[in-house]
Amino acid sequence: MPGLKNRVVVVTGAGGGLGRAYALLLARAGARVVVNDLGGARDGSGEGTAMADQVVAEIEGEGGQAVANYDSVATAEGARAIVGTALDTFGAIHGVVNNAGILRDTAFHKMTDADWEAVQQVHLFGAYHVTRAAWPHFREQGHGRVVMASSTSGLYGNFGQSNYGTAKAALVGLVNTLALEGAKYNILANAIAPMAATRMTEDVAPAELLAKLPAEQVAPIVGYLLTDECTDSGTVVVAGGGQIHRVQLFQSAGVTFPTTPTIDDVAAQWARITDMTGAVPGVNPVG
Repeated sequence: MPGLKNRVVVVTGAGGGLGRAYALLLARAGARVVVNDLGGARDGSGEGTAMADQVVAEIEGEGGQAVANYDSVATAEGARAIVGTALDTFGAIHGVVNNAGILRDTAFHKMTDADWEAVQQVHLFGAYHVTRAAWPHFREQGHGRVVMASSTSGLYGNFGQSNYGTAKAALVGLVNTLALEGAKYNILANAIAPMAATRMTEDVAPAELLAKLPAEQVAPIVGYLLTDECTDSGTVVVAGGGQIHRVQLFQSAGVTFPTTPTIDDVAAQWARITDMTGAVPGVNPVG
């Protein structure tokens, strides 16, 4: 793909699963890749260098260009170090794929503050920190691509994933605003909700379903969103098992009350208010 040749892309959480698939595909398309991975367990505990090093070795073994980074996305300092690795090694940064994540699943009534905060810190704060560190470079050069890893758990909810789903839904809100603020500088921001068999999903979905969802089938969509040829921004795409579709907020025709309604007025019109017949894409009324 011409629009990826020599582009420098940071992929967080690239030591395995989807991140590894993204990094390999990007390198094969000619991009220079920063393979970031803390090397910890699925719940965020521990750390190590082996996972990122292995992916870099794979890329270099195929003749591609990559460098490993082991910093945590969960802090501003770590994010600056990740972007710094791109700048120090390749002299530029053109795109970020905010893929790093952890899981600490439990029913909401059993959720601890620590498990809530840890998931937000990696998924939401991590995506913010890395994108924020890259943003000034994108603005200065008049080019940037941001891909956020959202989730169907954020778009639709999933039992036991209130912390994870909240973070993933929040990333869609961040994408919507980044798309607006980046437009003037040719910075595009999009989100992908991937469905794939990884260590993150090994006990979340049935084995027979996961067998149909290789991570490699998601990678080309992420690759396209990073290209010069992509012109979409603020788009959310669900991808997995060879099926790709866009998800978008719609609004009903609703009801306009001439005066402040009573509770009874709202109750009487509730069916019309919530009727999605003829719904249209939602528009921010104050935007």
